[in-house]
Amino acid sequence: MARQAVARRERARTGASVAVRPSAVARIGALDGFRGGAVLAMIAYHFCFDLRYFGIARLDFENDPFWLTTRALILSSFLFAAGASLVLARNADPSARRFWRHVGVIAVAALAVSAASYAMFPRTYIWFGVLHAIAVALILARPSAAFPRLALLIGAGVIAAGLSFSHPAFDTRALGWIGFATHKPYTEDYVPLFPWAGVLFLGVAAAPLLARPWATRLRALEPPRYLTWLGRHSLLVYLVHQPLLIGALWLLVH
Repeated sequence: MARQAVARRERARTGASVAVRPSAVARIGALDGFRGGAVLAMIAYHFCFDLRYFGIARLDFENDPFWLTTRALILSSFLFAAGASLVLARNADPSARRFWRHVGVIAVAALAVSAASYAMFPRTYIWFGVLHAIAVALILARPSAAFPRLALLIGAGVIAAGLSFSHPAFDTRALGWIGFATHKPYTEDYVPLFPWAGVLFLGVAAAPLLARPWATRLRALEPPRYLTWLGRHSLLVYLVHQPLLIGALWLLVH
């Protein structure tokens, strides 16, 4: 009887600790909804971009502060969510096989984006866009997944360095993916590691906060189902939304 009582107390103690561990919140509706909102914003942004491509609207995505800020917020949302998800997924399943399978899927998708953009824009195809950046940044950030303070320092340093330093040596494709370019390359999408990988590191640093007791209400949030669906299938939506938008606008114009 004494052993049973001890066992019950141990299960109760362990259960209480699980309730606040990141592994217990490996799938958070609020995070899926957050990513889903970023997906909706991305679709709207690309729709406006396609309107310019077909000559339907005149929009300055390269210089207008509104569009530059919008792009930065959308990119930051995806990278931050990717960093937070890295920690939650690692705590739920720390196996290296799962991680490398996940990175491999993103890398293959990035290559598919490069190939498709080359077919449509051979002179300005995407050679290092958001998927390329996420795949590489996840590999770099994984060792810091258990050290949020270190991830915070690295993230802040990467962002600061990426925004404050530049050199002509990085104005080539051989080094341009790192960052530090003196001007934006002539490409449809450019997301270099400096400063953008820093945002993913900040997501890694912030993930443990989701397991704190004061975040109970946040973990209990239930966003609309369409947002959580978009958040959980963001890669698929990313790959198919532009062909659908471009196809629909092509039919409309022609």
